Amino acid sequence: MAVRTALVGGGATGIGYATAEQLALAGHRVVITGRRADALETAAAGLRESTGGDVHWLAGDLADPFSTDAVAAEVTSRHGSLDILVLNAGGPPPGRILEIDDKQWQSAFGLLLLGPLALARLALPRMAARGFGRVVFLTSTAVRQPQPDLAISVVLRSAVTAAAKLLAREFAAEGVTVNCVAPGPTATGRREQILTARATVTGRTYADLDAQDAASVPAGRAGEPAEIGAAVAFLASAEASYVNGTVLTVDGGRTETI
Repeated sequence: MAVRTALVGGGATGIGYATAEQLALAGHRVVITGRRADALETAAAGLRESTGGDVHWLAGDLADPFSTDAVAAEVTSRHGSLDILVLNAGGPPPGRILEIDDKQWQSAFGLLLLGPLALARLALPRMAARGFGRVVFLTSTAVRQPQPDLAISVVLRSAVTAAAKLLAREFAAEGVTVNCVAPGPTATGRREQILTARATVTGRTYADLDAQDAASVPAGRAGEPAEIGAAVAFLASAEASYVNGTVLTVDGGRTETI
């Protein structure tokens, strides 16, 4: 198998870290990116130790179009190509639709939509020219089953899902696929943030809300980040060449829509 280079956003922690680990275990060269150089350096060292893989890090703000240009150029300069692009950004703060102010909307718009689109715009034509490419957006099951206190995520990740559907048509004939992975409740710091915010609003205990959330999943538990990473790794593989423009839901069966 040819060694392919994967760039993973938010790769220092949570689902991003687990995705980077799964891609490295699959034999890909992995570059993790994010805003904090110290966290990225530590994460890359941990990934090299756990996988024995070729793992690098590159600091950059993917909400900033100028930074995305620099990140894409640096990856190409160092490694020759960018073959797999995992567009994963940290979750925006919880809040109901009328509680979100304009500044929060603008900030999240750059982080969740404009930045990822800028990077996809750079990467996709180059992938097509080489005859292979995989782009995976990390979204949320809240797109299909909206949660009122996750308004920013529901609205903007819905836009991301629509954008991914349009992008999937652009270079499909040249061996490039674009898909989404929509995680349900997953055991990460993001889930802790959401449940803590709910506890504050409702006056209920964290433990009570944690149990209620797990009980809402037919599998009876929150997912593990590695389970999300494995789904991304499949979509990034050569074997997934005929999977394009779809949303792969990984939520233990919680989403009720058909």
